[in-house]
Amino acid sequence: MPRETGRKVVAQNKRARHDYHVEDTFEAGLVLQGTEVKSLREGRASLADGFASIDSGEAWLFNVHIPEYTQGTWTNHAARRKRKLLLHRKEIDKLAAKTKEGGLTIVPLSLYFKDGKAKVEIGIARGKKDWDKRQTLAEQQAKREMARAVRHRNR
Repeated sequence: MPRETGRKVVAQNKRARHDYHVEDTFEAGLVLQGTEVKSLREGRASLADGFASIDSGEAWLFNVHIPEYTQGTWTNHAARRKRKLLLHRKEIDKLAAKTKEGGLTIVPLSLYFKDGKAKVEIGIARGKKDWDKRQTLAEQQAKREMARAVRHRNR
């Protein structure tokens, strides 16, 4: 059987891009149990309440919901356990320094398989104010209307 290649997205955190200004992104590996991988391969996960933090020189992912594997037995995992992120030391140090600045947090943006290995894209983000959210929505709507007008004009 050939090895998996490419990128297969399991879950995206669209709310994070709406609620935060993402300043920088990183790709991190995940330490998972077998039933978690099987559940992810079925395409089941939620990043909605997830966040990451640096604790004693290690990066951890909290509140990411990976439901129990339906075929699993007593070896099944807890759905919302903390999971270790696999990052280089320089990346962990950079994340720790940025989050100590204040006002910045680490949020998961997407969860995917890359060449058969589970990865999570995390971002250093600053929370948006309500008026920022309204402004972003207005800009997106204006872009959509311009694209629609150009498309209809070319017909």
